[in-house]
Amino acid sequence: MWKPSACILCECNCGIEILVGEDGRSFDKIRGDKLHPASAGYTCNKALRLDLHQNGDTGRITHPLRRRPDGTFEEIDWDTAINEIAARLGEVRDTFGGETIFYYGGGGQGNHLGGAYSPATLAAFGARYRSSALAQEKTGEFWVSARMLGNMTRADFEHCEVALFVGKNPYQSHGFPRARSVLKDIAKDPARSMIVIDPVRTETAELADFHLQVRPGTDLYLLTALAAVLVQENLIAADWLAEHANGLDAVTAVLQQIPVGDYCAIADVEEALVRAVAARIAAADSVAVFEDLGVQMNRDSTLVSYVEKLVWLLTGNFGKRGAQYVPSSLVPIGRDRGHADGPRSPVAGARIISGLVPCNVIAEEILTDHPARYRAMLVESANPAHSLADSARMREALGALELVVVIDVAMTETARLADYVLPAPTQFEKFEATFFNFDFPRNIFHLRHPVVSAPEGVLPEPEIHARLVEASGALTEADYAPLRAAAAAGRAEFAQAFLGVVADPVKRRLASVLLYRTLGPTLPHDASAAAVLWMAAHECARKNPAGVEKAGYGTGLVAGERLFEAIVNGPHGVHITDDEYDASWGRLPGDRINLAVPDLLAAVAALGERPVPQQDPDWPFVLSAGERRAFTANTIMRDPTWRRRDPDGRLRMSVTDATRLGVTTGDRVKLTTRRGSAEVSVDATDTMRSGHISLPNGLGLTVNERTGVAPNELTAAEDRDEWAGTPWHKHVPARLEPLGPAASS
Repeated sequence: MWKPSACILCECNCGIEILVGEDGRSFDKIRGDKLHPASAGYTCNKALRLDLHQNGDTGRITHPLRRRPDGTFEEIDWDTAINEIAARLGEVRDTFGGETIFYYGGGGQGNHLGGAYSPATLAAFGARYRSSALAQEKTGEFWVSARMLGNMTRADFEHCEVALFVGKNPYQSHGFPRARSVLKDIAKDPARSMIVIDPVRTETAELADFHLQVRPGTDLYLLTALAAVLVQENLIAADWLAEHANGLDAVTAVLQQIPVGDYCAIADVEEALVRAVAARIAAADSVAVFEDLGVQMNRDSTLVSYVEKLVWLLTGNFGKRGAQYVPSSLVPIGRDRGHADGPRSPVAGARIISGLVPCNVIAEEILTDHPARYRAMLVESANPAHSLADSARMREALGALELVVVIDVAMTETARLADYVLPAPTQFEKFEATFFNFDFPRNIFHLRHPVVSAPEGVLPEPEIHARLVEASGALTEADYAPLRAAAAAGRAEFAQAFLGVVADPVKRRLASVLLYRTLGPTLPHDASAAAVLWMAAHECARKNPAGVEKAGYGTGLVAGERLFEAIVNGPHGVHITDDEYDASWGRLPGDRINLAVPDLLAAVAALGERPVPQQDPDWPFVLSAGERRAFTANTIMRDPTWRRRDPDGRLRMSVTDATRLGVTTGDRVKLTTRRGSAEVSVDATDTMRSGHISLPNGLGLTVNERTGVAPNELTAAEDRDEWAGTPWHKHVPARLEPLGPAASS
């Protein structure tokens, strides 16, 4: 029987259908789901091997584990695990303060629903600080977007005349629906153009009309030159800017002084090509832009985000078909207030953006004698011992904590260091969803139903959080009883009773568990985990009344209720809003865009005063530590047989560099950074610039044995953006030493 679900290997979460085998566990076949409202049957090659995620050799755990004094683990029952963890978290709270309990994670690319219940656990124990993978990637852009527009933006590539990708290879990393099909449509249409800024000739760059093969780490110079050409050649949308934007004079005053030719030379891109790209952007009716990890995990990432947005704002590409937009949301992700003087982390004083402590300071916040240091850590559906910079130091930090609790599916590198490991179902064994809902003008939400049953001994995350909250004493049956009675009487009665309860700010922070225990059991399909979406659906209807009405759910309170019912009963996914193209303007806190962000604009103005980037002879290579390739997908593919091509993750380098070193494809080299060394085989290719090398992401994991190189054994936590603290994973100084042919050669 074919069952609908979704791929969980990137943020798009394309709809798929799975033919479950007679054993009730195996995925005999996987195909795109034609009834999915976003992907409509599309899927890339990665989703077709998801059986290895569900049923492969992954280090799956199915019983709660407790660390013994000798470092080994023993199985314990759930009551013991919950009670002991609650007691120990309570001890940390009572001794050092709840703010010393730190939370990391909350869901991977496609399993966010369980993480929506974590705020209740944090509230029950007084925890204040948290982080996630978003703080490794997107917080600089979130902060810039908040200061310029007051909200996050995405781009309409399906309808754009010009597509611009900055440090982004959507052919492999996707990022928008049906990415490969959309890219091919743009490439074959003579009226449309594609521009790629990337030091690598990626699959997307191969399709592009313009490839600006920038020198690694100089994207800020290139984008500043591009923005300057727009101003200096009077290619900006002056009338549109006068109507919609503030700060134009301050921005143009800076960009008029930019030495375009000098900056192009630093970036090692021909000035004529930059001027041609500026002219193409300015002439287009619509331009869609996507910046991604190639620049967001690189030098000057926050300033790059700022100048990248100036490029499309100066040309009027916002709030119209084929340009940038602000999507609706069911559960907001990426929103920030954008204050320069916002909250800071307690020890390092690092800027907290979108509520997230920068990942690169977490170890620093622990390995200190500061009285406010973190003392305990709850990790959910994440693997910071592997995925954060400087893994050795992160392991040291985890070992220095009073308590580490991991909620996960497999015995990850982080779980091996924990005091307790709590096993959860996989994404295909429970109700799940992604909160990366960014489609426009018709936005989609997909509550995925279980495809196979979970093994005995595991609990879904909402149940784990509910039990921890109850063990803390924060909620009891006395809190549930009135709401259960109201739910039995009907949804209207429940809504009235629930609003009365959450008027208390203490109870409001526990709302997710209150919903799970009271509304949850009344939902069809045993979908208790979806209870938290009831509140989210009503909030979506309140904030987006026109879009929700146009999507067919009516108006007022009934709209939120109908939207929630559609979500729970729609196994293929549903439209949550259907917007007009100008809806983005209504999602800005003001009616004008802020072009001039003083501190960021001052930094751009001072760029010419900085020393020109020079190659360090002791570190002649720039390593990109974690590249998305055809058969890699972050750290969620633990079975190495998933990778049909290049299973060990070769080090890509230019043919020129390989010849100079006297190596060829398959030979071994010793790769050394300031943090560590690794031996790896070479892939010599003409897609790389000389001096630029790359390792794939998602390798170096250990199940029975380690396969490939773990990139973060080579990265340094102190190498991070000065504004947002995001890591420089794509710009790691390195050197190479030939070791000779591979043993199998």
